[in-house]
Amino acid sequence: MLLSILKRVAISIVITLVVAVILVFSQRTKPMSGEGGLDFSRQLASGDGAVAPLQSIPMRDGYDLQVRTYGGADNVPLLVLVHGSGWHGMQFDRLGKALQGSADIIAPDLRGHGTAPDRRGDIDYIGQLEDDLADMIAAVVKPGQKVIMGGHSSGGGLVVRFAGGEHGSLLDGAVLLAPFLKYNAPTTRQDSGGWTRVLTRRIIGLSILNTFRISALNHLPVIQFNMPQAVLEGNLGDTATLVYSYRLNQSFAPRSKYLDDVAALPPFVLLAGGADEAFFAQEYAPTMGAVTDKGRYELMTGASHLDIVNDPRTIAIIKAFLDEY
Repeated sequence: MLLSILKRVAISIVITLVVAVILVFSQRTKPMSGEGGLDFSRQLASGDGAVAPLQSIPMRDGYDLQVRTYGGADNVPLLVLVHGSGWHGMQFDRLGKALQGSADIIAPDLRGHGTAPDRRGDIDYIGQLEDDLADMIAAVVKPGQKVIMGGHSSGGGLVVRFAGGEHGSLLDGAVLLAPFLKYNAPTTRQDSGGWTRVLTRRIIGLSILNTFRISALNHLPVIQFNMPQAVLEGNLGDTATLVYSYRLNQSFAPRSKYLDDVAALPPFVLLAGGADEAFFAQEYAPTMGAVTDKGRYELMTGASHLDIVNDPRTIAIIKAFLDEY
């Protein structure tokens, strides 16, 4: 009897793994049209003198993380700014300059991203982005200094993930700019409003394999970003990361039970635009407020998903939040 049961279990596992592999290889990347993509060109243009230069901070594995810094003043918190998917820390150049009297600001090019071609690509394991952020904080934080982490879009999702992970105790506060919570969260429009193409079957197959601790295929691409053709043909297109592997995509978002990560957030302020093309701004407060009372929610009338970063109202709200630290 026991042998028969074990045989059936083994057959079920084999069938499940075969189905998972079929799902993985039943979808592939394809050229994107550029229609409906998000145009970062206005946001990435500094508009205020030279862009802050890149500096290097070594990570635990010897990788040189590229960062930009914006000096603060005495007795101010450290503000870490995490860029959105596909881009890099230069998207915060104007915001960093506007806030530099209120905090010591650092904006990294997350691993797998950056203006240099050799900086773009993949990461080594799920969770590596969190480890890099923790290493970076340890390298620059002053004794007794409060740590605030802010992020835009997927960068905001990474802040939420960081808060719910093993390094979450490092944070004293968070600034969330239209954060990505999860593909199935009430806040998310279909395909993030046309910004992404998700290889859903492949993700399902890889998720099944990872349940069995099979990670050999985690390097395969699972999401593409739809960049407008005008951006791709310009200099900014040369700095974009247009495809994410499974492990990079998983590392850049809250975990499957995303509300558990939300519940772990420190005191935070969340800003979202009423004209956001990727997310439903009005859904943040009821969705997140159901699991935490530590948040303040600011709906910015007329602001789009990208323009919220440099909106004067955003700068004023973040300054007021930083003053509390």
